[in-house]
Amino acid sequence: MNENSFKEQINALKEGEISEFTVEPQDFTAFREVWKNLPDRMSFVGEAGLNGRIIYRYMKEEE
Repeated sequence: MNENSFKEQINALKEGEISEFTVEPQDFTAFREVWKNLPDRMSFVGEAGLNGRIIYRYMKEEE
């Protein structure tokens, strides 16, 4: 996947259009480049899966 695809998935996750998305090990570096620049990056919670896959979900921070 490329960075634009991750931006789209991250936005869909934030907007509630999807409940989660999976990042494959070979795509993690590209995902991280997008994720590290997000102001609310700590709201994206990753859960380790099998074979290096990470499942991300969005948890809104309480104000």
